[in-house]
Amino acid sequence: MNIPQNKVGKFFTLIFLFLSLVAQAQIISPPKWTVSLEPAQPDLGKEATLIFEAEIPTAWYIYSNDFDPDLGPILTTLTLDKPEGYELVGSLKAINPKEKYDEVWEGDITYFMGKGRFEQTLSILSASGKISGVLEYQMCSDLTGQCINYEEDISLEFSAVGEPDATQIAPSNPEESGEVFSLMDEKPASNEAIQKEDEAIEPFLEGESLADESVWSFMVLAFLAGLAALITPCVFPMIPMTVSFFTGRTKKRSTGIRNAFIYGISIIGIYTVAGTAVAAIQGPEFANWLATHWLPNLFFFGIFIFFALAFLGMFEITLPSGFVNKIDRKAEKGGMAGIFFMAFTLVLVSFSCTGPIVGSILISSAGGELLKPILGMFSFSLAFAIPFTLFAIFPEWMNRLPKSGGWLNSVKVVLGFLELALAFKFLSIADLVYHWGILDRDVFLVIWIVIFGALAFYLLGKIRLPHDSKLDSIGVPRLLLSLVTFMFVIYMIPGLWGAPLKYLSGYLPPMTTQQFKFEGGMIDKEASENILGEKVKYSDLLEIPHGIHGYFDYEQALKAAKKAGKPLLIDFTGHGCVNCRKMEENVWVDPEVLRRLKQDFVMVALYIDERLELPESEWYTSEYDGKVKKTLGKQNADFQITRFQNNAQPYYVILDHEEKLLARPRAYDTSIPGFIEFLDGAKREFEKK
Repeated sequence: MNIPQNKVGKFFTLIFLFLSLVAQAQIISPPKWTVSLEPAQPDLGKEATLIFEAEIPTAWYIYSNDFDPDLGPILTTLTLDKPEGYELVGSLKAINPKEKYDEVWEGDITYFMGKGRFEQTLSILSASGKISGVLEYQMCSDLTGQCINYEEDISLEFSAVGEPDATQIAPSNPEESGEVFSLMDEKPASNEAIQKEDEAIEPFLEGESLADESVWSFMVLAFLAGLAALITPCVFPMIPMTVSFFTGRTKKRSTGIRNAFIYGISIIGIYTVAGTAVAAIQGPEFANWLATHWLPNLFFFGIFIFFALAFLGMFEITLPSGFVNKIDRKAEKGGMAGIFFMAFTLVLVSFSCTGPIVGSILISSAGGELLKPILGMFSFSLAFAIPFTLFAIFPEWMNRLPKSGGWLNSVKVVLGFLELALAFKFLSIADLVYHWGILDRDVFLVIWIVIFGALAFYLLGKIRLPHDSKLDSIGVPRLLLSLVTFMFVIYMIPGLWGAPLKYLSGYLPPMTTQQFKFEGGMIDKEASENILGEKVKYSDLLEIPHGIHGYFDYEQALKAAKKAGKPLLIDFTGHGCVNCRKMEENVWVDPEVLRRLKQDFVMVALYIDERLELPESEWYTSEYDGKVKKTLGKQNADFQITRFQNNAQPYYVILDHEEKLLARPRAYDTSIPGFIEFLDGAKREFEKK
């Protein structure tokens, strides 16, 4: 959603940037390698040792090469070109690596942290020669749960001395000989190769190198993610529920403040304990289930409708008097049942929108790593809880304000209208994922136009509800709020005829569900154009917006890309993905972007929350979490996690025909010039090949 560029808009834009920073990828600095020959001037006919030494970034490690290659991780391997003046003796040896049992791979692995050393024995056959080749290895981090594959070019010339039986004293410091070669000083081509490889992309960081990554910096970023989550459509409407719950609970300010802090601590505790437990037991896919499955979304829809009707005055939310008396007595003694329940409700409802953010934090824990998600969830929930704690304190101050005129009830009614409108977002998500066809974009807009239109008339005093006081006149603030609401209603009306409504793109159903467009009449829902001359798989269920012809199956799309001679653009998306809609309605609609998407690439949209169950013959067991993937969405999500070490959407990846990266993958970022450069850069790399 683009925010108007006024002072308030700029403030919220900064908050959105925090979320963008969390979601973006970061090219990680590789280890600094030095290669030397010992002795620097070897004896002709004798053996010498080629030494590889690595300075590994903090919180990262590289795998050694002396454990079972079938276990899973990529072992460090040395591939040398045709020998010039030497021959190999034995294989590459790791010198004193660390060893541990890895629960993810279910076996013993060896690795280096901080510094690493490998040695390769050579037999010197001529007076001069050149050693060239490639060192391949994998660098990983338990802190981020990510792994990156690297290749480093090797080029080192040597000259031998003496006869075959001559002796040569090796210098005490190889660097003094001038024969030490630093891989970081090699020509820039190696850096380009790094970017082209299938490196795993860090989903949390942007703008800082992970060479300086620490637990503290990770916690800071998780904290910023918690602040960003406050403005998601599932979290923001919980604020009036919090205000309503704490209003009038106690007349003592000290008790109210105590209850507010209990509320905040409960939020932190629930998020940290429950989120970490979910990560350990269910893995990152559970967050996606909670965000997209019909059951939790219909539950949230019902909860919001229930509170909306109560706020509008249809009934009062009361508990049995006996139970209330018991709770009140316990409250005086420090009872927390009601407060804890309210905190639990907040966490449960908000998790459907914060799931993508939380999922990025939880992804590293599926194999048994718990320290990082505990710290991450604590930092996230701390930022999340602080504002709600303050909102819980403010009602105690509100109780001291005059109650005449029914102004408090008017505030409650306005919040009721907002709850009623936002409830349909949950129903829309379930409708999109399960293809019920209940809430097309047109129907959704009609509902919102009617609700906000009624709200505008209510603010003018034209609608009066059961608990409202009689109004002889309205104040200027109420008039201004009514005018703003009418403006919002008028803004939505063109959307009934296909206007994009960019400011609401993350909240409305996608344009593909629009039944009527002014410039083109009824939208054509025919299957997408197919380069291969065969039916596009799943095109009867799925669509790509803005008339882009594409695919929904990776293998079919790759085959089409090869036939068309174009790069393959993967759009990891979801029916319930708010930021995906924002990208489509704010970035893709740009004429220059849309032209490139239609002409320069073959696109495949991989929906990670699609519930279509595949034939049993297509099921498989994931190497990542050991679970059987039966639905199209689960297979797409598993593909994104295992191949690109990322589980957030939207996520854009561009590959060549050998399935190699053509550009650094791109996450949520509404910069149109940035997206154009992303596309053009990948196209240039593809054309070079």
